[in-house]
Amino acid sequence: MTNSIFLDTINGVKRERPPVWFMRQAGRVLPSYMKLRESYGFKHMMEEPKLAAEVTLLPIHDLGVDAAILFSDILVIPEALGMELSFEGKGPTFKTALKDVEDPLNFLTDMPERLEHIYKAIDQILATKPAEIPLIGFCGGPLTTLCYMFQGFSQNLNFPDFVPAIYRDKATMKKLVTRITEMSIHYALKQVEHGVQAFQLFETHAGLIPIELYKEVFLPSVKAILGAVRAKGVKTIYLPKGLGTGINMVNHDLCDCVSVDWQTPLHEVRKIVGEDMILQGNFDPRTLLADKNAIDQEFEYHLNYGRKDHKWIFNLGHGLLPNIPVENVKYLIEKVKMSDWGR
Repeated sequence: MTNSIFLDTINGVKRERPPVWFMRQAGRVLPSYMKLRESYGFKHMMEEPKLAAEVTLLPIHDLGVDAAILFSDILVIPEALGMELSFEGKGPTFKTALKDVEDPLNFLTDMPERLEHIYKAIDQILATKPAEIPLIGFCGGPLTTLCYMFQGFSQNLNFPDFVPAIYRDKATMKKLVTRITEMSIHYALKQVEHGVQAFQLFETHAGLIPIELYKEVFLPSVKAILGAVRAKGVKTIYLPKGLGTGINMVNHDLCDCVSVDWQTPLHEVRKIVGEDMILQGNFDPRTLLADKNAIDQEFEYHLNYGRKDHKWIFNLGHGLLPNIPVENVKYLIEKVKMSDWGR
């Protein structure tokens, strides 16, 4: 047993309660984060190691969560492949999308030096974080990363040009996935080298395409990235949002922990993946837009589940939404910490 309830749980050690942390906890709902963002802007905060470290640790101090996740963005990989990215306006936009390039493979240029500021941020975080709080590193899943690279913007999450392109030229798409995979492995291993204690792969748009197509084109990349991290002795978390019944492809050959969206109940996922896999999630973040009675009702299922299954990390089915009241987030965290889990 360690001082970290998160690391114990992801290693299968039974603790008095599940650990709690939230995706997108470093920002969005925190007044302290919004104040920093007004002063510096999102991209500058990401690229300045001291600021990135400060934002990473805000939810530890402001919310009392049990783990920190690196403050960064999944689109740093396209930047490291030579693409120019802007965060002005309502979301990230690429200066030139792959759909507008005649030869997308030759358009990409390996520029791993663009990731150096992130490793400096990790060093800063580890030098200043509380000893019992682990740092989770991450990168985007191959499908999700390629969605944005190809479409060039994030406002239309149906990615209308991307999906037909997979069917039209699967061979080129597989080669693009290979380029993303190689850079992602480099990035993940550098995070491990600098000291992250767990690593999560965010496949936010896993449900965008049919399961069999995902299995053929993208799942081998997922296995390669997470496998490289696991080979270094660091635990891995895979978030395949919207994968549905494709969750039956997730096993211990792929990852140590699967993060579950809100569509599938935890007890059903447990039946599919077996008793050894660590689960994470699947509290619906939209519940936090309601009142405390609604939060209590949703929490009751998770409380009953966690009394029977200690191999589970309390988290959301996806990330915190920007208009969630911070008081509701604090209320939920307090319920996790103060409830009787019967362990």
